[in-house]
Amino acid sequence: MKIAITGGTGFIGGHLAQRLSVEGHQVVVLGRTQRSEEIASAKFRECDLSSIESLAAAFEGCDAVAHCAGINREIGKQTYQRVHIEATSNVVEAARLAGARKVLLMSFLRARPNCDSPYHESKWAAEEIVRNSGLDYTIIRAGVVYGRGDHMLDHLSHALFTFPFFAMVGFEEKAIKPLAIEDLVVILRAALIDGRMSNKTVAATGPEQLSLSEAVKRVARCTGKKARLMKAPVAFHYLLADLCEWTMKIPLVSRAQVRILSEGIVEPALPCDPLPYDLRPTRYFSDEQICKGLPAPGPFGLRDLLWCSSR
Repeated sequence: MKIAITGGTGFIGGHLAQRLSVEGHQVVVLGRTQRSEEIASAKFRECDLSSIESLAAAFEGCDAVAHCAGINREIGKQTYQRVHIEATSNVVEAARLAGARKVLLMSFLRARPNCDSPYHESKWAAEEIVRNSGLDYTIIRAGVVYGRGDHMLDHLSHALFTFPFFAMVGFEEKAIKPLAIEDLVVILRAALIDGRMSNKTVAATGPEQLSLSEAVKRVARCTGKKARLMKAPVAFHYLLADLCEWTMKIPLVSRAQVRILSEGIVEPALPCDPLPYDLRPTRYFSDEQICKGLPAPGPFGLRDLLWCSSR
């Protein structure tokens, strides 16, 4: 099969492209910039998702489109309105013009309307565009996804090397269900290649529920660092997020992530269709899984700052 993947140079899209390429499928990777480690067998198309005509040309001959592009903070022209809503509308229209039979959308577990969070609301709006497109679709509402190249393990490990304390979000700790990227890719593949979960919206979370503090302790154990935890009010984290978004290329924490962590990431905010039993994630947030996804050890540095990265 021939599959196009928006956000194919990112974390989830990249792992999906790798899996499909290994299986011998034709993969068209769409992204704003090509990475040096791009999958050799995949065809790269530079695209910012703003042109329906360019997207339709990239989707030509594709059986399905996996829309994995997304952001968790706004910067410049990369706004939630543009990236999550307008781009999704463009992808759907381009898929229709190109004759693609299937559209898969990566959404978020807690996506919903009217919740005073532009991130959550824009993800919901994207879902509605796909659901009302008239095309065969599958929407995946995922929680916290971890693995090689992610933000979770990357930022947690670098933070443990950088700061003497790790501040928890709020005084009442919430739970998470970390989802291994390998388990998520299995679900995405089933929808794209096997045609499963047709016209369904399904939630995907890991099999193990734990507190964020326990997750930090496990990552610390795997890095050989000691996790010194402290509790801080949500308001403090919003101030920290503002600073990180202003100074860092990929923020240690964004305003959207503060909202996400303050709610907990265990159950979908709205009802979903059931995930097929044989596709339910099985990988626990174990030392083995964590070590597989950890980046090279070390603290945050100048390379992580917006000004330095732009230079």
